Amino acid sequence: MTKRLLILGGTAEAVDLADQAMARFGAALDITSALAGRTKAPRTPMGRVRIGGFGGVDGLVDYLRVEKIDLVIDATHPFAATISNHAAEACAAARVARLVFTRPRWTMSPRDRWQNVPNNEVAAAAIETMNARRVFLSIGGRGLQPFARLFDRFFLVRMIESPVQPLELRDHRLLLARGPFSVDAERALMVEERIDLLVSRASGGQATEAKLIAARELGLPVVLIDRPAPAAGEAVDSVAAALSWLATHLRG
Repeated sequence: MTKRLLILGGTAEAVDLADQAMARFGAALDITSALAGRTKAPRTPMGRVRIGGFGGVDGLVDYLRVEKIDLVIDATHPFAATISNHAAEACAAARVARLVFTRPRWTMSPRDRWQNVPNNEVAAAAIETMNARRVFLSIGGRGLQPFARLFDRFFLVRMIESPVQPLELRDHRLLLARGPFSVDAERALMVEERIDLLVSRASGGQATEAKLIAARELGLPVVLIDRPAPAAGEAVDSVAAALSWLATHLRG
């Protein structure tokens, strides 16, 4: 009997999971990937794709019931706390089995010069205490307002797409690019832009780790914004483990 899987996606891992699950389980699994729709040309996985929000917990509960979803895998971005918490509540209410895919955290090496901070506001305050004047701000397009008060800093801001509104940063350059990026490319970018500080979200995983390796090789300090606490529930940190979880539920 075919079971219906909803993958809450938007990440490279979610795409890989959908593609591998379809290749492995075939007709035994009906897969829908849900994307938030924040980028115009996302990488789309095999199977059906749903774009847009659900309308909070109640909307997601309705969707799970109407679409007769049997399994949910939350493979959203580590900083997408709202949808992850909504998924936890909705799956509990609808009695749908749920798995959380969590990216492995980055590990600090002896050569790294990391400063961990809890949020963007503290990151901006940390920059004020440092001598760095040219900052690579690699945190996406949300939450830039705390950095707007740093008038004496230059920011290189990398985004996938142009923001709807002009950035509030006084001295900055907007770089539009989609990863993954190589270590060589990240190192060259930092040298060309004379970057002396990297600010990044602690997203984990391999897709965006190159900038940290480049900063290490250049001896640059890094301010890392901690990811929010994950929603409670069974969790894995690899596509292989998620496929094993699916196999167990398909046998049940």
